[in-house]
Amino acid sequence: MKITPGPSSNKPSAKGQKVGQAAPANYWNITPEQLLTTLHATPAGLQQADAEQRLKQYGPNTIRAQQRTTALRLLLSQFKSPLVLILIFAAIVSAFVGEWVDASIVLAIVLGSTILSFVQEYTAGNAVEKLRSQVTIKSSVLRGGQPQTLPSEQVVPGDVVVLSAGSLIPADGIVLEAKDFFVNQAVLTGETFLVEKKPGTVPANASLAERTNCAFTGTSTASGTAHMLVVETGETTVFGQVAEHLKLRPPETEFERGIRHFGNLLTQVMLVMVVIVLGVNIFLKKPFLDSILFALALAVGLTPELLPAIISITLSHGAQEMAKRGVIVRRLTSIENFGSMDILCTDKTGTLTEGVVSLDGAHDAQGQASDAILRYAYLNAHFQTGLTNPLDDAIQAAAQKAKLDVSAEKKVDEIPYDFSRKLLSVITANDKGEHTLITKGALDNVLAICTNLQSGDGLHPLDAPARTEIEKRFSEWSEQGFRVLGLATKRIDGQHAAYSHTDENGLTFTGFLLFFDPPKTDVQQVIADLTKRGVQLKIITGDNQKVARHVAEAVNLPLMGVLTGRELNGLKDEALWHLAERTTLFAEVDPNQKERIILALKKTGHVVGYMGDGINDAPALHAADVGISVDTAVDVAKEAADFVLLKKDLAILKQGIDEGRVTFANTIKYILTTISASFGNMFSMAGASLLLSFLPMLAPQILLENFLSDIPATTIAGDNVDPEMVEKPHRWNTKFIRNYMVLFGLVSSIFDFLTFGTLLFLFRASPEVFQTGWFIESLLTELVIALVVRTRHVFFRSRPGKLLLVSSLIFIGITLVLPYLPFVSVFGFVPLPLPLMLAMLGLTALYVLATELAKKYFYSILANANA
Repeated sequence: MKITPGPSSNKPSAKGQKVGQAAPANYWNITPEQLLTTLHATPAGLQQADAEQRLKQYGPNTIRAQQRTTALRLLLSQFKSPLVLILIFAAIVSAFVGEWVDASIVLAIVLGSTILSFVQEYTAGNAVEKLRSQVTIKSSVLRGGQPQTLPSEQVVPGDVVVLSAGSLIPADGIVLEAKDFFVNQAVLTGETFLVEKKPGTVPANASLAERTNCAFTGTSTASGTAHMLVVETGETTVFGQVAEHLKLRPPETEFERGIRHFGNLLTQVMLVMVVIVLGVNIFLKKPFLDSILFALALAVGLTPELLPAIISITLSHGAQEMAKRGVIVRRLTSIENFGSMDILCTDKTGTLTEGVVSLDGAHDAQGQASDAILRYAYLNAHFQTGLTNPLDDAIQAAAQKAKLDVSAEKKVDEIPYDFSRKLLSVITANDKGEHTLITKGALDNVLAICTNLQSGDGLHPLDAPARTEIEKRFSEWSEQGFRVLGLATKRIDGQHAAYSHTDENGLTFTGFLLFFDPPKTDVQQVIADLTKRGVQLKIITGDNQKVARHVAEAVNLPLMGVLTGRELNGLKDEALWHLAERTTLFAEVDPNQKERIILALKKTGHVVGYMGDGINDAPALHAADVGISVDTAVDVAKEAADFVLLKKDLAILKQGIDEGRVTFANTIKYILTTISASFGNMFSMAGASLLLSFLPMLAPQILLENFLSDIPATTIAGDNVDPEMVEKPHRWNTKFIRNYMVLFGLVSSIFDFLTFGTLLFLFRASPEVFQTGWFIESLLTELVIALVVRTRHVFFRSRPGKLLLVSSLIFIGITLVLPYLPFVSVFGFVPLPLPLMLAMLGLTALYVLATELAKKYFYSILANANA
């Protein structure tokens, strides 16, 4: 979407909106002044009315690849299964040869199943979209010269975006002004190093990486500040143009991979069975069209066609329940990982501590309280314009409480904070025109740029004894739980050139700033609850190890081991794999080391969650199986997260873990139902078709059975879950699923063949009676099995969800009266004698008993072997 002067063209865009003439090619080669004129914009930004008009004309700043699937597209996607298409084709053929009744029944049931799946998925999708809208990425934009915060999708060409550390860049544009503005654009260029962006022009043929005056959609601000003029938005950005070619889908989760393998397994079994059944029936000279329809219906019965809908429903239900507990799900497929998580890594601030940082003291170099140090700190915090942080907020609150007046001081310049220097400097000028460089930051980094020490009697060299004394005070305060920053100053001559980090040298160390963040009162119980649920808590922090150790001990977090960033640098990956599991506290680490720790824990087979809200947390959030951030986090952290907490609280997180495990358990229930009764029934049906002189069940009957048993299955998402499924993490286990399928499919088949014998030899059933009787028994077993296999306990000791129980009972009742209804003759059903119906009920009751015995055997012997 590009704006240029002149009337808009009437040529519609891909979205159906009108677009203006193309912006000048190679806009990075045009001066900012010329581009502002071309875009009818000013450095103060657009007027609100102009911006609203442009938004209507050019549409929202979104990328098509990320837009929602429409209702029509979702409906059509229900017909993408080859089996469904072949079944529809076969029904049409039946109609052409005069089998109108069979064709109509098949088409009606296929359509009913499709609509059922569509309604469930569409409803689930709408619910999830409403939840996601609660967490939006926002941008700071100048409108009429005043900064406004608005959703990034409302950014339009001609806007001037205000960027600072942690900002996601919402559009493509040129830099109008910048101060130590460094950008991470690895998402586009693959380059891991930060790139500095400055105003100016570059050659027209400059590559993407060489356009140092441009910032691009999808990249993020690592440090510094800037104003950017938006030139392109949405699909015409560099990111938008390549989005369809990028692998935007996040890595496949363990559960998704297991589901895919499970589906492939059933499909392979289905194909082999169908080909054999069709071939044998044709060889036995059974009706050709009936044989094809029977084989295809058998395939539909074997295929877990409702599995995608069931997964969507359970995930959506889980997302809604998590939202009630203050956890917004950004990526649905990560819910299963949330439940499987067995290690949670987090910073201490706001999770183990209250997150309300206060300035406990401003001390001079000798450790005495000092108003002068507080004044210097206030000037630094007051004039810095980079990332808002709680330390600066605490300094300003303390200074305002002390009623400090800095109105005589003027800001000259600043050198923004970054994570390599760990320093923030501000240059001020007093009413006499004297310039002072004030620097605060990590104590070691501050001392590294100092040559002198300020004491009561003047300046002294910062020699080894002085450093030792400073470090002693630092150590004592750290052990008491204070976070300590150093503060240094330097009187400098006024200069016209911009200041940079090269000016941070030869400073005088003037004092300390002590911050305190008390531990949360309830965090000990939360840690105990997480431990009880099999989740090990690890602290990963940039703070020094003494402060972090104090907090860990204060909340009774067992410390198995401590690793510092310096020690990590000396470890090879293989050594870290072994140490990471045995370490509870990682201190003094940088962003890349956080990511390395997460990857090491994943390498040793753990499902790892990481909770962070800062710029330096983004790499670790990306690397973790479960990325967790908070609503107040910087944009780049929220964008990287799978879940966003509305409040930074481990208690909320614990509830989210429970809901993730409930979601996992309910999804597994549908799979266990599918691979027990359904698989066994279809296998038996295939075998019976080879032995009988008639088809054991007609195609419409198979499809009707499949449809009726699917309806109660859609209520599994709201089912109750046994406590043991929540008490510890569970993971997809292919061996468990395979053994379950073999044992319970075998039990189901045994009872199917008992049913065959009962119908053929005890009641001498005709083909119509046989088909009706077996339909009743087969559908009853599929309905009751969901109530049996949903729990590891005896089924009547575990209360099912109300919807599942009621819907199952309703359809059991429908099953029993179905043969006696007047219209069912079109399906080939006939009324059953009462003794035969009682026999089917008796076989179903015996089947429940046998399944309970098999379940007890499986969970006491086989399940342990599968673990």
